[in-house]
Amino acid sequence: MAKKKKKLIKMQCSECKKINYFTYKNPISVERKLEFKKYCPHCKKHTIHKEGKK
Repeated sequence: MAKKKKKLIKMQCSECKKINYFTYKNPISVERKLEFKKYCPHCKKHTIHKEGKK
């Protein structure tokens, strides 16, 4: 039985729109877009990072 691979996604800052992080997501179990509060080195503060476009 073949295993499904996790999908590599980009995390984009909601304020400056720069791509700062990469992470994996299982598209079968997680159907919505991911959101994390992470540190943005360009804004120099903690901001919401959303899943970016492909």
